[in-house]
Amino acid sequence: MAQNGIYLCDNTGDSASGFGLGSGDLCIPFQQPDGTWGYVFGDCFVGQEATGVYIGSPVMVSQQTFDGSGATPIGFTGSQPQPTCAQLFTYLHKADNGFGYEVSRIPNDAITLTVGGQSRMFIQYTSVNKWVTPPGSATDGSLMAGVAYSDDGGSTWQDFDYHWPGSAQGNNGSLDMMWSFAGVDPDGKLYVFAKAWNGSHFYTADAGRIQLFRYDPVDFFNGRMQTRENWTFTGGAWQWASAGAAAPSSIFGPGNNIGEFSVKRIADTYVMSYFDVSDSSIRTRTAPRPDAVWSAPRRQVVGNQMWPPSHWFVPQLTDLYGGYIHPGSPSTSTMTLIISAWNGVPGHRPYTATQWSDLSV
Repeated sequence: MAQNGIYLCDNTGDSASGFGLGSGDLCIPFQQPDGTWGYVFGDCFVGQEATGVYIGSPVMVSQQTFDGSGATPIGFTGSQPQPTCAQLFTYLHKADNGFGYEVSRIPNDAITLTVGGQSRMFIQYTSVNKWVTPPGSATDGSLMAGVAYSDDGGSTWQDFDYHWPGSAQGNNGSLDMMWSFAGVDPDGKLYVFAKAWNGSHFYTADAGRIQLFRYDPVDFFNGRMQTRENWTFTGGAWQWASAGAAAPSSIFGPGNNIGEFSVKRIADTYVMSYFDVSDSSIRTRTAPRPDAVWSAPRRQVVGNQMWPPSHWFVPQLTDLYGGYIHPGSPSTSTMTLIISAWNGVPGHRPYTATQWSDLSV
């Protein structure tokens, strides 16, 4: 029987608690070099957010085998480090670590690449300068973005030298802040989608913009970040251009704000999932290629099933956000998404991740 909102953490007796993880943010799935599955969380606590001991961000647990059919819920079988999880990166929270004041480093996506027989794990993250608050903010609250990598299965991590400046460094609304690794296409290129940081969900100028670029995997593997090619609308047509020749264009026109998002190649189809901030829902789109036209959005799970009427009969998760595609999903008609929820009220699961499986996009 498919999972439909099963709690993966912050729930009595769950598998995460066995590795010291009480409540956690995000839970981004990716395949590790040995074929097992890693799940990367943002800010995590031993107990609930309001009452527990803070662990840090990012934090990772793992699973030996994932059941793509959804018949068996995700159960964590390991952590980094063992036997109790801890923050992966070495930095101080609410401090200046050489880039400016940062509250936390929040992971956006993770991927493993193998080049020349060597496997390397990558996490792209946003360093948060401040959490912007309602009713809205003209600044996105970011400090900078970076890519960290590990050559020892996640035991130790280091940053590439290149970092992307954010709002606190004079580049507000940069579309380089928040990445999703779509993966290596059969054409041999690594495709990456990126957008402005909107982790607080109150950045008023988000406008749903998402850009696309690609790398030769060897270049990305070795941190040659400026070698990318951008998908750009130039001279009345879409085309690929070197980073020095043209900036990437947004693949979508102005629209709703978008928070966390995820893009993965499932079977022969590219699937995009995202938190539609304005609609308070997790939506999906599909395309045959990263640089093809994307389908209209489809609601998968909503924050309020009763209103508006377009939410009627759609599955509900109160206070939802995130929406990460599990790359182990076998098909576009048997998809698994991991959706977060944040309440902030003690005793009401303030930070948790849930599994939704057997979804059709």
